[in-house]
Amino acid sequence: MLAIKNNIMSANAARHLGQSYDNLAKSVERLSSGLRINSAKDDAAGLAVRELMRADIAVLEQGARNALDGISMLQTFEGAMGTIDEALVRMKQLAEQAATGSYSSAQRVIMDNEFDEMAAEINRIAGGTEFNGNALLNSATATIAIQFGAATTDKIEVTGSDLTSSAMSISTASISTVASAQAALATLSTAITTKDTARAKFGYKMNRLESTISVINNQAENLMAAESRISDVDVATEMAAMTRTQVLAQAGVAMLGQANSMPQMALSLLR
Repeated sequence: MLAIKNNIMSANAARHLGQSYDNLAKSVERLSSGLRINSAKDDAAGLAVRELMRADIAVLEQGARNALDGISMLQTFEGAMGTIDEALVRMKQLAEQAATGSYSSAQRVIMDNEFDEMAAEINRIAGGTEFNGNALLNSATATIAIQFGAATTDKIEVTGSDLTSSAMSISTASISTVASAQAALATLSTAITTKDTARAKFGYKMNRLESTISVINNQAENLMAAESRISDVDVATEMAAMTRTQVLAQAGVAMLGQANSMPQMALSLLR
């Protein structure tokens, strides 16, 4: 029907043009952000799943950093035990030297003084070695939990070792006589075994943490891939949709112009 009061064709063309511009704006937003889901109205369920995945990924990434910090901590203590090892070896060497009868008492006193200094240094290292205020070489009951997941079971506990001179029974050892030097040899053998056991224990924990980091990184990578499939825009598909929308928008503009000129035909009949 030819009418001048209501231009239905113009309203229809304007409505379709508005829809085309809305879709065009959505495509531009997706392509500029790189995300298929930019707000809850784009995909409410997908947004909820994505945010949960992002939280899980963040926890895994922080867990991997926690494990790396744990390795750094263990390396610090293991390095200190390397110095303790050198001191114990020197003490055993001195004990062996003092155990022979070819030295005088005065010479053994000199050896014993160095022996005591080595024991004092071991005690200082065991008590003074810390990582962020945590000490693991002066207590057999000290425990540090390295968390790498959201669950309470996602942790590795590291138990300390008491490597002080008193705990290893070398604080009272003496090499001032042949007999005491021979007794010190046995005590030092036990102390070295104790130190080696503690050092190996830290080594096991470092290997375990490295394995944990590998697993965590793999989990995070898989979750990021899943999150990407839900959230990221498919550029090829979106570009195709944008091109189609652009064509529709251009056609809509042209048809709106044509529709707006239709009432002129009715006016021509009134002349």
